[in-house]
Amino acid sequence: MIVVWRVVDSCNLSCPFCAFDKRLGFPRTETAPQEILRLAEVLADHQARTGDRVLLSWLGGEPLRWKPLTKLTDAVRALSLDVSATTNGTTLGSPSVRQHLCDAYKELTISVDGFSDFHDPMRGWPGGVEKLRVWVPALAREARALGSDLKLRANVVLMRQNVADFAALCSELAEWGITEITYNQLGGRDRPEFYPTHRLRQADVNILEAQLPEIRRRLRDRGAILIGGEEYVTRIRASTLDQRVPIADCEPGEHFLFIDEAGRVSPCSFTTPDYGVDIRTLRTAADLAALPGIFRKLRDTKRSAQCDDCLSTQVCGKFSRISNETLHA
Repeated sequence: MIVVWRVVDSCNLSCPFCAFDKRLGFPRTETAPQEILRLAEVLADHQARTGDRVLLSWLGGEPLRWKPLTKLTDAVRALSLDVSATTNGTTLGSPSVRQHLCDAYKELTISVDGFSDFHDPMRGWPGGVEKLRVWVPALAREARALGSDLKLRANVVLMRQNVADFAALCSELAEWGITEITYNQLGGRDRPEFYPTHRLRQADVNILEAQLPEIRRRLRDRGAILIGGEEYVTRIRASTLDQRVPIADCEPGEHFLFIDEAGRVSPCSFTTPDYGVDIRTLRTAADLAALPGIFRKLRDTKRSAQCDDCLSTQVCGKFSRISNETLHA
């Protein structure tokens, strides 16, 4: 089971496509650390009873800048749960942060949207790519030297302004020591004012689709892989045509859970307002096991409009792997 927990909604960068842009003036929230520890015990009990490995993945905002996270991660690891995080990379210059990541984390996803001329102004981080070009290889070297199982992944937000450079960016990321690359299209729900002039068009998806086989071959030669199959590209293309993609049954809560900073657990981040359940009601592994039934009942009682145009990357194939046969075709 994958549990993505947005522990904070504060961030130190100013991405104009993100709801957590530091320039936005709204009260910031963080999860109560004691609730994380309490629910982690429930997740560990579920894992012990079922054999279903749990990956607890920190999200933000920027989670690695949240001061309680290091001790919380150590406590979660002590329960034999695996831990990952998604980060903007601004803390990776710290040797102590890198040491902790090597010691405690199974996966780390670093957001990189392009080369310096695009990524730095888009993220509001002058010199950001040049820093990552030093810090990420250092983390990769240190992980190897320590015999760490840490997997380094990069995620790229694709817009019409950076899609043509995606292939070259993937090659560079592999040189840094990144072993998996994922990507997603720019979404419009967080910042609708930014979306129209940056969203992907059909021509951009044509460029992407034409690049993918060669990107995969180049990455394979470097010991890396691009995640996301044909189903995923089909979903992205549908978005460029403003076609709705309804989902009849995503098996809510069976394999994936999302928890927001306010302590609401739901099948995905999009359905939290409709299907969110207070994590304080999850006291035992049996409560956790009952969640899929609760989500189905909520869906049957009043289906979320989000399910009639599903944007969940967990559902539409972002993390699907390409078979070796396809790679060699």
